[in-house]
Amino acid sequence: MTNSSEKLLLDVKEAAGLLGIGRTNLYSLIKKGLIDTVQIGDRRLVPVNSVHEFVERLRKEKKIAFIKQR
Repeated sequence: MTNSSEKLLLDVKEAAGLLGIGRTNLYSLIKKGLIDTVQIGDRRLVPVNSVHEFVERLRKEKKIAFIKQR
């Protein structure tokens, strides 16, 4: 269960900051379908779990690439 003080959705600036990238790069990832978003009114928001899932996919791909190089 999530602590009620933890955010479930981040705005684009917050999500980009969490990933350590700029907003333009984040929008590119969103456009490619690599990070999910939701829209509430006119706001585009990024679910926190989408950011975590993206990073986990990157980690798995890195492990696969390392294994293939051997």
